Amino acid sequence: MNMSFLLSFLSHFLLQLVIPTLVSSSQSACKNKCGSLDIQFPLGSGHGCGSPRFFPYVTCEGEGDAEHLVLTTHTGTYPITSISYATSTLTISPPHMSNCSSMHASPASFGIDWASPFHLGSSAFILLACSTTSSTICDASYAHLCASIHSCPAISSLGLSPFAPTTSCCVYSPSNLNTKGDLDLQTLKCNAYSSVVSLGDIPTDPNQWDYGIELKYMGEAGFDSNILEASCRGCERSEGICGYAPPRNDFVCVCNGMNSSGTGASCNSNQGVPYSWGSYDDQSKVVPWLKHLL
Repeated sequence: MNMSFLLSFLSHFLLQLVIPTLVSSSQSACKNKCGSLDIQFPLGSGHGCGSPRFFPYVTCEGEGDAEHLVLTTHTGTYPITSISYATSTLTISPPHMSNCSSMHASPASFGIDWASPFHLGSSAFILLACSTTSSTICDASYAHLCASIHSCPAISSLGLSPFAPTTSCCVYSPSNLNTKGDLDLQTLKCNAYSSVVSLGDIPTDPNQWDYGIELKYMGEAGFDSNILEASCRGCERSEGICGYAPPRNDFVCVCNGMNSSGTGASCNSNQGVPYSWGSYDDQSKVVPWLKHLL
């Protein structure tokens, strides 16, 4: 028997046995949709899904109608309300954040982990019910936002009267967090905050504002980033889900009974259980140490 044919056969056979064991336990639950949101690379639904840089920060929680995508930081877990893959941004809605229809004191600060791939986007923080406002952080050019949000009847929940003087309000934009990556309301001497992503079609009507905190994220970097992104696009076109295989975090295409032809990062439905392979045409490169077994 031809030796190269035998080696090729053994390589393929071992890969079909080993790769599912390595990755299916963590990746069988990989999803391309969580609640109403589509999940695309580099984001993922959990461990082994998407890029390893985004776990454990972004995960899909809950089941059925309660399923939702969340961002977890050292200050809490926040629902993700929208994602723009074209601009590499997502919007979160912290549960203790105020808006025009509901205002309340915030018992906790908001923060971003420095080790995460996220940083603040273009949203503006509006600090409310402050005992003092500092000219070093307050942006006077946005003072009209304070007047607008003070017209909301819900402002009374903070012990303030609608249309009262806005001296206890401060617009914190462009938004900069402290050295810990936190919006520390206690240090800023404020009881509540809101955050606005967009003023909508009527900038003076706070009922029409788009509330939330916009975060930008950084994708893959380095020489291999273009190759990785191209491999992932091929995986997603074949109805696979981009992921990674610990402990080396090699790129894999997670498949689940989808029909697709071709090699590299694409799916094949020869087996009835989820399995994966890497982004190389030479499948023996998926797990380099397999070469030593051949």
